[in-house]
Amino acid sequence: MVSCYSSHGMVRQSWDLFSSMRRSGFPGDGFTFSALLGARASSSCSDHAKLLLLLGISVHGLVIRLGLHLDVVVATALLDMYAKCGRVAEASRVFDAMVLRNTISWNAIIVCYGQHGGGKEAFELFVCMMRDGCCPDELTLSSLLSSCADMAAANEATQLHAYIVKIGFQDFLQVGNALIMAYGRNGFVQEATQMFGMIPNPDLVTWSSMVSSFAYLGLAKSAVHLFDRMLQQGIQPDGVAFLGVLSACSHAGLIEDGFKYILLMMRDYKMDPTPQHLSCLVDLLGRSGRIKDAYDFVVNMPFEADVDVIGAFLGACRMRGNIESAKWAASKLFSLKPNDPVNYLLISNTYAAAGAWSELAKVRSVMRNMCGNKVPGCSWIEIGGIVQTFVSNDMILHQSREMQKMMDLVSLVERYCNDDDIICNDPSLV
Repeated sequence: MVSCYSSHGMVRQSWDLFSSMRRSGFPGDGFTFSALLGARASSSCSDHAKLLLLLGISVHGLVIRLGLHLDVVVATALLDMYAKCGRVAEASRVFDAMVLRNTISWNAIIVCYGQHGGGKEAFELFVCMMRDGCCPDELTLSSLLSSCADMAAANEATQLHAYIVKIGFQDFLQVGNALIMAYGRNGFVQEATQMFGMIPNPDLVTWSSMVSSFAYLGLAKSAVHLFDRMLQQGIQPDGVAFLGVLSACSHAGLIEDGFKYILLMMRDYKMDPTPQHLSCLVDLLGRSGRIKDAYDFVVNMPFEADVDVIGAFLGACRMRGNIESAKWAASKLFSLKPNDPVNYLLISNTYAAAGAWSELAKVRSVMRNMCGNKVPGCSWIEIGGIVQTFVSNDMILHQSREMQKMMDLVSLVERYCNDDDIICNDPSLV
């Protein structure tokens, strides 16, 4: 019964039944605790996230007291519970303490790191998994490909693809979908398109992945055409598919198509648009210069606009230099998330673009008081299979001095190249 409640998402009922079971003199076994921890992991309600984590921690303590933490199934369930709650450090400690590991436990920790920005660590774990003699499955490979998409690791994506073909996993639909996203996010549109064409029976995820890849690469017409093809094939779209095509319309300024799809979503498929869908429409109007229409759309929404929608409107105001509307949007953002540095950066960039330096100084002062030191935005480049990250004026990299010397040399050569007399008379450049 505990497992039945848990598998149907009835968390409270499963926990109450377990408490009654304990009071009746039955301590529970590995199957019982695996079911309970599965219930903790399967629930995604944000309102109860802290409570669910506390319940999971209490189960963890009871598991240790009963010595069941040595059971690979129970330990994997513990790991998965912490991973789904976003507690990567705790999940890693559970994994490190495991005496026995199987493919499922390796997958759980790899997925954990991949979903929380630890793509590099996920690949290091994959290497350890192979050395441990444990064979990966389609979940392992698709998770690693998702990490390739998130951190723009093109070299790793191509190597994984070669390994997938070698072990004969290219026919798994889940792997094919992940390959489309990995190639698309790395800018390899031809490879992504080829992968899409190689899948004999594409499902909704396949179509959505290709539409999103086209939108991500700025190929709006291709995204719209493929979305229409999907509808003609009788595939019923979901919110993710609509978000992909709306994003494409937004980037290309396709106003008629954007509103056509949002009406199609609401009228024909009876789906309520999320703030992400509506923010695409606001961005679409703003990019087209229709700030007044974007403002009317925001204030007349059936529910209060959230951070995504207001942020999209503020971005449109910055693009068009509309200071007054930007101030209104900034005040809304500050009331919704007063400690988020991104909101202050948006309005400060708007002031900077308009040359309003006094207003910019005021916002930066408030930002320092409210947010402290912000985490700087970074860029990255993959060299020799290693992703290097850096920020503006970064001197942390051990190659920084060599890079600066090379830049000085390039600047010197450029100055010489602009003066023909100096080039002819300077033997050092021969």
